[in-house]
Amino acid sequence: MCGIAGYVGPRKAVEVVYDQLKRLEYRGYDSAGIAFLEEGNISVLKRAGKLSVLGEVVDANPDDSHMAIAHSRWATHGAPTDLNAHPHMDQYEQIALIHNGIIENYLELKDELAHDGHDHQFFSETDTEVAAHIIGEEYATGVSLEVAVRQAVKRFRGAYSMVVISKREPGKIVAARSASPLVIGIGVGENMLASDIPALLPYTREMMILDDDQVAILTPEGITITDLNGKEVPYEIMHIDWDIAAAEKGGYDHFMLKEIHEQPEVMSRVLAGRIDEKGQVRLDNVYGEHVWNEIDRVSIIACGTSYNAGLMGKYLFEKLLRLPTDVYYASEFRYGDPILSSRSLCIFISQSGETADSLAALKLCKSQRMRTLGIVNVVGSSIARECDRTILTQAGPEISVASTKAYTAQVLSLIMLVLHIAQIKETPGVRSEQVVRSLRNLPGIAQRVFELEDQVKAVVQTCKDANLFFFLGRGADAYVSLEGALKMKEIAYVPTQEIPAGEMKHGPLALITDGVFAIFGATEEHLRDKVISNIKEVQARGGYVVAITTEEDTSLEKAADATLKIPRTGQTYLDALLSNIVLQLLAYYFAVARGCEIDQPRNLAKSVTVE
Repeated sequence: MCGIAGYVGPRKAVEVVYDQLKRLEYRGYDSAGIAFLEEGNISVLKRAGKLSVLGEVVDANPDDSHMAIAHSRWATHGAPTDLNAHPHMDQYEQIALIHNGIIENYLELKDELAHDGHDHQFFSETDTEVAAHIIGEEYATGVSLEVAVRQAVKRFRGAYSMVVISKREPGKIVAARSASPLVIGIGVGENMLASDIPALLPYTREMMILDDDQVAILTPEGITITDLNGKEVPYEIMHIDWDIAAAEKGGYDHFMLKEIHEQPEVMSRVLAGRIDEKGQVRLDNVYGEHVWNEIDRVSIIACGTSYNAGLMGKYLFEKLLRLPTDVYYASEFRYGDPILSSRSLCIFISQSGETADSLAALKLCKSQRMRTLGIVNVVGSSIARECDRTILTQAGPEISVASTKAYTAQVLSLIMLVLHIAQIKETPGVRSEQVVRSLRNLPGIAQRVFELEDQVKAVVQTCKDANLFFFLGRGADAYVSLEGALKMKEIAYVPTQEIPAGEMKHGPLALITDGVFAIFGATEEHLRDKVISNIKEVQARGGYVVAITTEEDTSLEKAADATLKIPRTGQTYLDALLSNIVLQLLAYYFAVARGCEIDQPRNLAKSVTVE
């Protein structure tokens, strides 16, 4: 969550960092601000609300400064107000600071400042302003800005990335990081930074990822990276070859709709280079045969959409490999005293690779010397670097806060992993050649799902006034239903009840009344009789039923009030995966019908970097 931007060089810096913030709007925010040097002093412009509100202030205060930092804030400490917005200054107004994450010991530090003999006046409720005062005290001793930052961050506890400028040292930006992402962009006669890669793409393709407990010093002439003791450390530059258009809407009304439609292409990318000419799945950079033969249990750890993908992973590991699998909410993993052994594998799933809860759980697993495997979308992200092995999902930039194509890429990556293991272990009953055949056909079959779009819009017109949705299914459909419900909550703000269909009679059936809509996943043929019984339970109490089934099915047409039929793939779990595209379209068009803001839903952020 939150966006960080910074620039030093010959361009108009305020214009550059404002443009960078616009490219980070997908991360979610509720206020924004910019700090820059003006006639030897630091000027700060900041406003609560959308970036356009700040833009009006920027336009009214044109400036030719060649160094600026900017921030878009998602409120944690203190309400989203002008005063709580970043940047914040120290007590001497010598420095300005922007910050992502949380300084967990900020109250202790604030108490220390109250007793240090100086009169510290705070204008906000934030932990960030406390951090600015701590750095300011160090800086007041006469050391350089980078030394002041290094000394101060040793006193901070928590996850953060922070960026500082000083009026005493024009032409220098100092940044530090601990478990919160920060990307450095390398130019010619200019350098820049941001909290995510898309913000830098218009200006440079050469980037490096700042590691934990490192400090970066940026000037127009170059970049220096040190550890917290001031020792210079080498860094690796990576070339980013993303198409900038991938971060633009491409003619669609919203990024979310664009990313839903990109899923056939994403499927092709996930499969590319991972199936050889003999039809065998080949995954680079995962464990060797001896490890897979040793592992006797899998723990999948994730949050949100990635957690739902993990549930599909559990279904696959247990159904196909007969390998016991647990799925944990990353936010609860450390507190539940998980049962792990030296023969366990811990899989971390994350779109951003920077999710704070998942990173904290990963550190616990590494401290116990567990084998770890990351399934992530972002090259160079923290989880990608910290895990022993990594599978990159190849979903490309995902701009909408509500994740769509990342889920599909994560589930497909899990399927590929399961097939890879099954081939190594020669697991009986897994006909990998048949599954590979289905996978090769999957992108084309997925494209046909969009032929249902007009039918989805018609269903939405029927249910646009609903105030409660049930999302139900059995088998793999039950897991996909959870993700469909999450999308409806995220972007349409409608309460949902999501459970395996057979569990309705154990309590949730009491919520069924006239006007309630139930979306049933029914792609598994051998479970349809059970699903039809559940449908009748809903209809008998006044509920309206929409069933998602496959093209050859006729039984659901007679049972449900409306049906949406997807093409068959040849594998039940792939059918269930395709049904999720329909659920995404339902949530999208329902949110549009209700006039909701699609790409930046209220209270949510793309990458959650606080616990």
